[in-house]
Amino acid sequence: MSSPIGIFDSGYGGLTILDGIRSRLPQYDYIYLGDNARAPYGTRSFDVVYEFTLQAVKKLFEMGCPLIILGCNTASAKALRSIQQYYLPDNAPDRRVLGVIIPTAEVVGDISRNHHIGVLATEGTIKSESYKLEIEKLHPGFSVTGLACPMWVSLVENGEFDKPGADYFVKDSIDKLMAKDPLIDTVILGCTHYPLLLDKIMLYIPAGVTVIPQGKYIAASLENYLFRHPEMQQRLSQGGTCHYYTTESPTKFSESASIFLSQQIEVEHVTL
Repeated sequence: MSSPIGIFDSGYGGLTILDGIRSRLPQYDYIYLGDNARAPYGTRSFDVVYEFTLQAVKKLFEMGCPLIILGCNTASAKALRSIQQYYLPDNAPDRRVLGVIIPTAEVVGDISRNHHIGVLATEGTIKSESYKLEIEKLHPGFSVTGLACPMWVSLVENGEFDKPGADYFVKDSIDKLMAKDPLIDTVILGCTHYPLLLDKIMLYIPAGVTVIPQGKYIAASLENYLFRHPEMQQRLSQGGTCHYYTTESPTKFSESASIFLSQQIEVEHVTL
């Protein structure tokens, strides 16, 4: 019986997390679920994001996933803690739901030299202050400065991320972030769409500033988690498969997913 790792995102960005995880841990089975019909989550309230995310978690549990990664910064910021504290203990005590914020917050301690961290993310993630809270808890004395980049997700999903028109918006956001704290030496890309803009970001980020896309760090954190929790690792099936589901049009998802993945995929529709 298949017991895959579930990866959830409101849209396509979580595919960068899935790609990073599968590159490092190809042996496991995976299910990717995108709630594309209701994306984006970034501007929605905490209550709505929690409700939508919990519906997705329940669906992935039904599909046999004992472990779920919220490959979405907004869901990790607005829903993860409540799901872990209030839903799992009474309803699924033997299952686990993890996010992308704490693993990212952990690594900056080893990367930053002067302890000034910048975060580029969606409005919802910045307003939640989740990165600021987690980094300051893990690394007391660190300074965290965030900036919302409202245009960046649209640039990626409309296939404009590598076009000349993207340069203005990328440069503008980086300049604004660095103006808020010129001492920033490490910048977290706190949205899973943003790695596709990495080539543009590196053109305009000041020399000496390290940029952190999340995929490979989440993968390393998951590998470490499974090493520390052999009881979970043993429950996961290892067939090397990956199945994709969307709440929107499978054809549309497949076309857009090709932006994020260097392969054609088969997608099924699912209702939450």
